[in-house]
Amino acid sequence: MPSLKIIMIGVWFGLLALGERLAPAARRPVGGTRLLRNVGLWAANSLMNPFMTVPIAVSAAALDLWTRPEMPIWAELALDLLMLDLWTYVWHRANHERRFLWRFHRVHHLDQFLDTSTAVRFHPGEVLISALARTPLIVAADIELTALLVFDSLVLAGALFHHSNLRLPPSFEAALRLLIVTPSHHWVHHHARHADTNSNYGTVLTVWDRVFRSWSPTARSPEMAIGVEEADDQSLASLAVAPFRPLAGPASEA
Repeated sequence: MPSLKIIMIGVWFGLLALGERLAPAARRPVGGTRLLRNVGLWAANSLMNPFMTVPIAVSAAALDLWTRPEMPIWAELALDLLMLDLWTYVWHRANHERRFLWRFHRVHHLDQFLDTSTAVRFHPGEVLISALARTPLIVAADIELTALLVFDSLVLAGALFHHSNLRLPPSFEAALRLLIVTPSHHWVHHHARHADTNSNYGTVLTVWDRVFRSWSPTARSPEMAIGVEEADDQSLASLAVAPFRPLAGPASEA
């Protein structure tokens, strides 16, 4: 299953990377080393996953403190995926509303342009903290490892999609946005404006933004400024220690 997941994600990434170059929504900046920074962070997390994040998930799923009542496999999987997506929404929102978490998550938002590479641009500290924070839910809800593997694959595929610089037909994207997070929905979340950065927290489904009133009315535009208050001109070493430096600006606690 892991090898099949890698192949499927690789194909999906290739299609999106090709699509955002054939039909870009915004002009790609010329020059710069942002791709190297994004790939470098992805490589660091990839090296860490087999030794830290994956064992954490496997160990949590293996804890049998109680057993849920039996239900059809499809219903059990659907329930697990909904719970995990809701948890991801809540956790993402917390990363913006709690200064300690924002210190790590800010590295993702320092990117001043969005494309498929931004989807894997996360500080290893954020990845590790997220894995630990999800453990109580996995144990308390008796979530199976299969559901975790499926959900994590959906999250990665969804992140590659909604971070992509892909131009979709407006009517098609508007219809798609009623159910899942699309590029126009998530680009607003990366808008260099606090009211928008602190909105549109959904990862897979957009329903949580409606339910919890975090849906931004801002429409995406090609000229929309992306990022936060700092320029994304730091080296990988600087990004590694960025969470431990004084914040240049607050998260939503401002």
